[in-house]
Amino acid sequence: MATKIRLQRHGKKGKPFYYIVVADARAPRDGRFIERIGSYNPNTNPATIDINFDKTLDWVNSGAQPTDTCRAILGYKGVMYKKHLQGGVQKGALTAEQADAKFAEWTEQKENKISGKKTNLGTSKDEARKTALAAEAKKNADRATAIAAKNTPPAAEPVTEETETPAE
Repeated sequence: MATKIRLQRHGKKGKPFYYIVVADARAPRDGRFIERIGSYNPNTNPATIDINFDKTLDWVNSGAQPTDTCRAILGYKGVMYKKHLQGGVQKGALTAEQADAKFAEWTEQKENKISGKKTNLGTSKDEARKTALAAEAKKNADRATAIAAKNTPPAAEPVTEETETPAE
């Protein structure tokens, strides 16, 4: 039986939420599946991916083919890299210790990159909020001066007498 690792859509209209499942390739998208191995929520920033790493790695090693989107998600989580390193160990290009060290280094770099993105998102949100507040305060001050100018009576202008010259 050909198995696929794919996304199963849930959630309401406009707010999708996906389960990552292993299913028969002939089954419908939201239909019958063999095992649920994780979830993916693209509505959060950054997207939330919760996956059972060991089960997913076992399924990939046993021949389950991920769809394009699932392959990207599994690559992001490191499942595909771990499979690649295990292939190198089986061929004799690496030892198991070297492969584990490479994977640990990769995970550390990935975590640092993700935490850096999260802090950048937080600071950019704060900066955007501050600029919006400053623009709103300026707009309110302009409105207040316009209202004040409109409500004050005009100052008394000095009356000047004009003499008309008779036309000949």
